[in-house]
Amino acid sequence: MKIVVCIKQVPDTAGGVKFNPDGTLDRSAMLAIMNPDDKAGLEAALRLKDQYGAEVTVVTMGLPKADAILREAMAMGADKAVLVTDRVLGGADTWATSQTLAGALRGLEYDLVITGRQAIDGDTAQVGPQLSVHLGLPLVSYTQNLKIEDGYVIAERLFDDRHHVLKVKMPCLLTALSELNEPRYMTPGGIFDAFQKEVTVWGRKDLVDTLDSDLGKVGSPTQIAKASDKVRKGAGTQHVAEDGREGAAYILEKLKEKFII
Repeated sequence: MKIVVCIKQVPDTAGGVKFNPDGTLDRSAMLAIMNPDDKAGLEAALRLKDQYGAEVTVVTMGLPKADAILREAMAMGADKAVLVTDRVLGGADTWATSQTLAGALRGLEYDLVITGRQAIDGDTAQVGPQLSVHLGLPLVSYTQNLKIEDGYVIAERLFDDRHHVLKVKMPCLLTALSELNEPRYMTPGGIFDAFQKEVTVWGRKDLVDTLDSDLGKVGSPTQIAKASDKVRKGAGTQHVAEDGREGAAYILEKLKEKFII
């Protein structure tokens, strides 16, 4: 069984975010981590590898420094890694990103594709479903549990306050919730091995059956109107009470206005 896991290097939002003049994230100026939902998807693939002897390939689209999360994935246990990077791919929205990843995956063999539910830098949850459409694969989104039986994936899909149990024939695509599992740590030996392995680097010319008009900023129908790293707060209402009784009455009235009492 061959599994491809799509992962993304995202800004560590705990350290703050920065924007370029055109409103896009300035990724080169921020600390970066592997997207949490993607890491859960990777752990799911590694558990299938432990159980069935699957081959796990990780794929990411990003800047050359995204090599770091591919090395991390291999240190956790992934077998192969592909970095898709090219200047013409920059500024991509979810549509152009999914087109790029689809072009890359058409050059790979897979029985199962796993992506994270969504990335913490965009929170759109669009790339996984769009990728399934481009590749013509059945989709199970919001996966919180899964197993393999006779060429089928048995998956639990989170749905409001319950879950659906779906049986899907492979090849198929799953989007994973971070609650799916607890990702393993890298091991010292795994880290050493990861830096002995080669990361395959692909550019625009390596994408299969993908049009230039669907890539990068040119192929992105989403346009950023405005972006800000700080949310301005209003001054609020100030009230100075002459005595405690007046102040108490004022607070009581405000609590009633907001239906707190």
